[in-house]
Order: sequence, then structure tokens, then C-alpha cells
Amino acid sequence: MHTALLAAALLVGCLLAVQASVNLRLNAAVGTPYGASTLQLGVATGLLVVLAAAAGALGALGRLPDVEPWQLLGGLASPLYITSGILLFPRLGALAAVGLFVTGQMFASLALDLFGLLGLERREFGVGIVLGAVAVLAGIVVIIRGMKAAAPAGAPTMSSAGRAGWLALGVVAGGVLPVQGAVNARLRARIEEPLTVAVISFAVATFTIAVVLLVLRATRRTPKPRIAPLKRMPWWGWLGGACAAAYVTGTFLLIPSIGAAVTVALTVTGQQLTSALIDHKGLFKLPRRSLTGPRALGLALLIAGSLTIQLA
Repeated sequence: MHTALLAAALLVGCLLAVQASVNLRLNAAVGTPYGASTLQLGVATGLLVVLAAAAGALGALGRLPDVEPWQLLGGLASPLYITSGILLFPRLGALAAVGLFVTGQMFASLALDLFGLLGLERREFGVGIVLGAVAVLAGIVVIIRGMKAAAPAGAPTMSSAGRAGWLALGVVAGGVLPVQGAVNARLRARIEEPLTVAVISFAVATFTIAVVLLVLRATRRTPKPRIAPLKRMPWWGWLGGACAAAYVTGTFLLIPSIGAAVTVALTVTGQQLTSALIDHKGLFKLPRRSLTGPRALGLALLIAGSLTIQLA
């Protein structure tokens, strides 16, 4: 049973990389990343509501009056992460984008743990953590430096300032995920039902990105979402919402069984391995970006660093 749980943690990490990839197809159909994010988060919310209703967990919503307002804000991270994936994957490739997400995740989780933020138990600063952090930094630097050589013909060109901005977005988008997890953990302490917490988190996320879409439409900074092309979208273009719901539900259920450190280490490993495969094979109609020697070395360093940080 323990081996099956470890495999499940690796699988839900793989789903997170798949989610970001298939959302590009949804974006191509809808015509605006903010509309695609709204639709994907809405699908995920709907799936989680069905799951929570089937499990008899929706009654826990009656405990909302006992929740502090800031504990409802964990869902704000999801729109940033999902929209960033839609924007970054075509520009940087799956491996580089996920590498940036993982780098942000690792260093944000370190800050939360080492300083005991948001009610988390404070961790001691050890040699293993330092070595893991150095490996993560070295890995993402190697991947980014090898990004140009692996870029397919016709890939978007970027100025130095533009490239720095996209790289920073990737780190920030990854960094908000551990914060989201910590906030949702505080919410779970009040609500008690993990599926209900997931429903609340995704409902907040959907509402937030819908408001952003409406504001951008009102100021004419994004096109009007298209509906007709959705009929011609391949079936796998709808998998983003299901992957998101599976990831959230899976991590909530796995952490009490195998521990937070092991869960995070395996999900992050699954993310990175899957993103490398998607890039190398050009899956989900993405441009192929070869797994060159330097990129493979960077991937190995990222995985080793992530595992060391979480398991040290």
C-alpha cells in the first residue's frame, strides 16, 4: 500500500505538468489566456463540487462564519500559476517553465519553513537544505542557459529585459503555490473537510480570474473569449480542469498518509520528468525542444536539489 501511495504522489505531479500543457490548446481555442484560465478553473471547481457532494462534505461550508477572511485567499495563487503556464510554455518550453515553477516552489517553501510563517512549524537550517538549494539554483541556471540551443525554429525571440521578466514571472508563479498550501492548511484546520477546502480554494480562484477577465475586457486589453472553436478542440484540451482537481485532491489525501515532505518531493519530481518528456517528444502539439546534455544535467540537478530540500 505504501508503494502505491508513493506512486500516486508521483502521478499527481505528472498531472500538474500535463495541466499546463493542455491549457495551451484551450487558450488557442478561447483566444485569451485569461478566458482559458477562467474556463479551466470553472471546470475544476465543478468537478470538485461533484466530488464533495458525493462524499457528503459540502455541509462543512456551514463552518465558513468561523473562518478568518485571510484564510479564504489561498485560491488567489491558482489563477497566477495557470495563466503563467499558458504564457510561459510557448516562450520557454515546458522544461524551463516548470523548472522556474519548481525553483520558486522550493525557495518559497524554505522561507515558510525556516521562518515558521503562516503557522508552520519552524525548521532548522541544515547542511542538506543548503546543498539542495545550491543544486536547485545550479539546475535552473543550466536549463535556462541551454534554452536557446534547444529552441525550435520559429520560437518567439525575446529581448534581455523581456526574457528577465518572463523568468521572474515563472519563479513568482511557482513561489505562490507553497503559500497557497500553507493558507489552505489553516483553512482545513477550521473547515476539517479537505474536499470542501479544495472547493472553496477553486471557487475563489475562478471568481478572481473572472473579475480580471472582465476588467481587461472593459479596458480592451484582452480579446473577447471565443466559444465556437471549443467545439473543434480535441478531447484532451479539456483535461486541465480534471488534472487540477486531481492534483489538489490527491495532495490533500496523500499528505496525512506519507507526509508533506515526501509528497512535495515526489510531486515536484513528477512535474519535472513529465515536462522534460513533453518538451522532448513535442506532446500535446507543443514544439519539440530536445533534451540536450546540458538540459538533462540541469534536470538532474533540479530533481536532486528538490529531493534533498524536502527530505533533509
